[in-house]
This record gives sequence, C-alpha cells and structure tokens, in this order.
Amino acid sequence: MSDRHAGQRLLPPSDDAGSIAAFVVLVMVGLLALLGLVVDGGTALTSRQSAEVEAEQAARAGAGALSVDALRTGIIQIDGPAAVTAAQQFMTESGHPGTAAVVGGVVTATVRYQVPTAILGLIGINHFSVSAQAAAVNVGGVTRGTP
Repeated sequence: MSDRHAGQRLLPPSDDAGSIAAFVVLVMVGLLALLGLVVDGGTALTSRQSAEVEAEQAARAGAGALSVDALRTGIIQIDGPAAVTAAQQFMTESGHPGTAAVVGGVVTATVRYQVPTAILGLIGINHFSVSAQAAAVNVGGVTRGTP
C-alpha cells in the first residue's frame, strides 16, 4: 500500500478563512452605493430640472395677470394679487404647491418639494429636497432685432 500524500508537506492552517467572503460583502456594499448614486442621482437631476421648469411656468402664468384698469389707460402693469394667485394656482395644479411674490413688476415663484429615493433608502437616505426659483416680467409689444 502506498500513501498518496507521502512526501508532501502539510501547511499549517492559515487565518485567512472567510476573507474572500468579507471582501465580496464589502465590494457588494460599494457597488450598491454606486448604483444608488447613479439611480437616485439621476432622479435628483431630473427632479431639479422639473422644479425649475415648473417655477418658470408659474412665474410666467403670474406675469400674464395684467391690471385691466392700467391696460385701459395704455399702461402694462401686473396686477399683484392676481399674479400671486395665478402663480400659486399653477404650482398647486402641477402637484407641488409653492410660493409667489410680486415686487416691482417682477413675479417670483418658488417651488420646494421632496423626492423619495429608490435605492439610497437602504442606507437611510429616504428622500431629498428639491427647490427652484424663477422670475418673470410681462413685456408689451413686439421687438425686432436689427437685420
């Protein structure tokens, strides 16, 4: 009978048992965090752009609220309370109530809301805040550039 292991030296047991599993867990956590940044970061960018568009449109809606009495005299003037109401109504109908103000003929609309996260919620980041502000004025007449 011959021993198959004859002449082979046995190595002492190492303390590396399970180190690959720990490494895989760390890599997976890193990849999950990266995936969360990509997915939820993209959502944040899109939400920010949507908030800017919404604020711009609300400000334009407010700037369109002109004073009828001033128009009868040939003056283009924004009706402050009607402009604020129009801008706030636009934001409410868009699903994100915001604030509006008229100062010196300029309508300013501000939108703020929170967007839930899809992946970062796994590490405790459940939502992020989005805000945007835009201003608009009403311009009368048609302007032409020089040819």
